[in-house]
Amino acid sequence: MVVAACGVADLLLSDPFPHSCGDAVRPHSTVLFGAVCARRTVKRWAENAAGMCGNVASSKWSARPRPDPRHHPPVVPGPLPAACVKSEARLGHARLAACSPHMIDGILLADHPIRGAGRRGPESGSSRLRWVSGRRNRGGMVNSFDRFRRVVVVGAGLAGTATAIRLLRFAREPLEVVLLERRPEYRSSGVAYQRDSNHWHHVFNIQAGRMSAFREDVDDFIGWANHEADRSGWPPDWKDWEFTESGPAPRRIYQDYLENRLAEAVREAAPGVTLVEADGEAVDVEVFDDHAHIVVEDLAMPTGGATTDRAILRADHVVLATGLEVKYPAFAAEVLEHPAFVRNPYSPSGIERVLGVREDGAVAIIGTLLSAYDSATLLLRRGHKGPIHMISGSGLTPRTYPADHRHHVLELPAPRLLADTYEGREEFIRRFREEWESACAAVSREHPEISPVVVTERVAKSWEPYLPAILERIPTDELRSLLDSYGTLLAVLRVSAMSYTTGVVDAAMGEGGQVVLTTGRVQHIRATESGRLVLSVSGRDSAGRDSIGQDSTRTIEADLVVSNFGRETNYERADSTLWSNLLRRKVAIAHERTGRGVEVDPCGRLLGPDGEPSGPLSVVGSPREGDEIIRNGRTGAFTFNLAAIKNHSVEVAATTLHRLESCYDESASALAAEVTAAAPTGAVDPELREAISHSVMLDVRRMATRRHDDRESLAARLEGNIQRIRAMTAHDGGNPPSDRALRFAVNSAATAKLTDLSVTPRELRSLLGLDGSDESAG
Repeated sequence: MVVAACGVADLLLSDPFPHSCGDAVRPHSTVLFGAVCARRTVKRWAENAAGMCGNVASSKWSARPRPDPRHHPPVVPGPLPAACVKSEARLGHARLAACSPHMIDGILLADHPIRGAGRRGPESGSSRLRWVSGRRNRGGMVNSFDRFRRVVVVGAGLAGTATAIRLLRFAREPLEVVLLERRPEYRSSGVAYQRDSNHWHHVFNIQAGRMSAFREDVDDFIGWANHEADRSGWPPDWKDWEFTESGPAPRRIYQDYLENRLAEAVREAAPGVTLVEADGEAVDVEVFDDHAHIVVEDLAMPTGGATTDRAILRADHVVLATGLEVKYPAFAAEVLEHPAFVRNPYSPSGIERVLGVREDGAVAIIGTLLSAYDSATLLLRRGHKGPIHMISGSGLTPRTYPADHRHHVLELPAPRLLADTYEGREEFIRRFREEWESACAAVSREHPEISPVVVTERVAKSWEPYLPAILERIPTDELRSLLDSYGTLLAVLRVSAMSYTTGVVDAAMGEGGQVVLTTGRVQHIRATESGRLVLSVSGRDSAGRDSIGQDSTRTIEADLVVSNFGRETNYERADSTLWSNLLRRKVAIAHERTGRGVEVDPCGRLLGPDGEPSGPLSVVGSPREGDEIIRNGRTGAFTFNLAAIKNHSVEVAATTLHRLESCYDESASALAAEVTAAAPTGAVDPELREAISHSVMLDVRRMATRRHDDRESLAARLEGNIQRIRAMTAHDGGNPPSDRALRFAVNSAATAKLTDLSVTPRELRSLLGLDGSDESAG
């Protein structure tokens, strides 16, 4: 892309709206960014940008059939009536009081024949609809769009809560964030961190120092656990524990942490920015030109009222944060309801049954990785004496992090995994093994300070930037087969586990040990008259050879079977009414290259069959697994876990607000690409380059700041800098970019910096100048 003072490339940027970010109404203007500099070349972003998504305003949403208005009564927009708000002392929240039984803030409470929106799945629990208010707008809720904007986040687990926090922190204009959850007990936790679904012996798989919900604030979780957490109900083993960067922490306290940070985000939100926590199950989404209708079953009536069978929520944007989908264990179809079969070990009833098995009873655990180790640890730490069988097709087990482990990123040469063309599976695997062994040997030789246990993790992380180009050259069928065959191995190579968990299990494993490792696949489970279960296992023989098709089936009889069967990555098979409807109507499509998750664009917007955004819908977390593999080269749990969600929440919140807030002009994507590329090293006037870089860092600090008053101060300084940039681009007679265009460009660059995957979170914090005083942005 060439931009020159003589007008080779003009950007038509307009500023038609007044808004609350400090900009006045300006006439349409032809903008030439870089009018003070000579002709220059700016690197073209791949896919419009690395970390940005291009010109959304000029991209038409994919055409979708409009619903028949006879079957879809109108949905009225608008903020929650003040008469419906009743204060209640709970983390600064306010609970909804009695309102109209038919309409709550644009939520139409009525039964509607929505096409294909049938109920399927688990029963929802108790329901609630709670208004959570931030700061009052002293001047009234005023914005340029003449009505309240609403973002509905479907799923209030880890991904949904993290995204809601970012929306509350980033929003500069009045906004209503609705956090919808079908399982109230999983709010601010999801399955993985729900306090009653995790025993105190269940610790994070990684170090406590890597569990901050905010990538730029790496010590936030440790600081909260050591200085803010309420430990009054903690057991003695943890009550006086000092949490460290490299040490363990119990998973069940993470729900308290997320609840605390969400409540803080509400208190520190800008005027008019509010949160509504609602219970109900989203079963479908109807997409329109600039908004969407979410079909919700079992939406709560206000406190004291009944639950509504079906309702429609109008949203200006929808964020799908639906979490992990559970794989159906067909081999256990006959015993799913048997009291000796535990399908969900991360549940109160699952924990109760694991702890309730008789002390000398035989237990079979399906799985040999992290979740299976949790179940085995729970049994062993409570003093179980009977045999524990751990069964999986791979037979792989997690390794143990060294006690002083700290996450680090190495820069290694690109692996030579392909010749000029893809030469087939066997040749690719041969090259992979050679390059892998060479890289591991080089790391061991050149970095003796790195523990041998984590050498493979260092190599896997260092290869991530190179993998997208490599994977692009592998045929789709071959790529899917490779991921299916070696996905478990890659997961083991990419991440280890804490000694708190692995130590007790590994000590009981081995020749004559209490824990028996079996390599094979469970084919069938049947019940006996005595109440026990019998597992038929076939797979590999004692020498590790593949024996499928041979008569090598063995049986294991157990008093309790714990299934850690894993996730369903193919969303066409997922037991989800919502995803089934979205896929059937082509609002979403399965990820083509990997078959894992769904197709999204670089910023997480849901794509349709034509490769265009389906509408105002974004995705966070697990449904983006395939995209994380192809776009970022991530493998194992890092395609969907907290590490991925930290970045997803930032980019989805930022890009959503780019579209909704009047202080941004997202049609200025070309300008945003220039700012992002030129801010560090671009060949522009040095003073202008410094002003751009300074503005980006101010916005980084604004986005990373937890306190409202601090954000306001940084925003004021940013506005001053933006005016400085406009003055500099205008002093030679050029037409400067609008304030809105510059805000969008600067915020896009700041978002790209906050989601930089090339460094660790601690390194990122240092590079962004967030470790020290405000002078780094001053």
